[in-house]
Amino acid sequence: MQPRIETIAEKKLIGKRLKMTFADDKTPELWRSFMPRRKEIGNVVSSELFCVQVYDSSADFTNFNPSTAFEKWAAIEVTDSAVIPDGMEIYTVHGGLYAVFLHKGAASTGAKTFQYIFETWLPNSEYEIDSSAHFEVLGEKYKNDDPSSEEDVWIPIKPKSSK
Repeated sequence: MQPRIETIAEKKLIGKRLKMTFADDKTPELWRSFMPRRKEIGNVVSSELFCVQVYDSSADFTNFNPSTAFEKWAAIEVTDSAVIPDGMEIYTVHGGLYAVFLHKGAASTGAKTFQYIFETWLPNSEYEIDSSAHFEVLGEKYKNDDPSSEEDVWIPIKPKSSK
């Protein structure tokens, strides 16, 4: 599973967020609160949904700890933030360099994709994790827990520093 490497411009998203850990995963709760209200958001770029993870700058991706807290967003990209529905917020994904992996399969099998990215691909690549948000783009081929589902996993990267 080789990624494509892409440089993106910043993206403005509007959505909802929750603090969670992998051990105390509140993703279903977050999406249940966002999906019924997504049509209230104006100036939408496309129908693609964004699942964004914002990690603390001290997050260590070499030693996985399921109790490490992070912020997760359920959001949609907008052209501008003129109108933000009540109970929602704006989040800006900074532009930069990303490794983009295609995850095929049910959402519940995503851990295998992330394990490959962080334990196999990243240590053997020319890159290391950058401090920007990580996100998944859930497009027209995304079908949640269906085995034929597809989503793009975007991991922020930068060239490895010489030590």
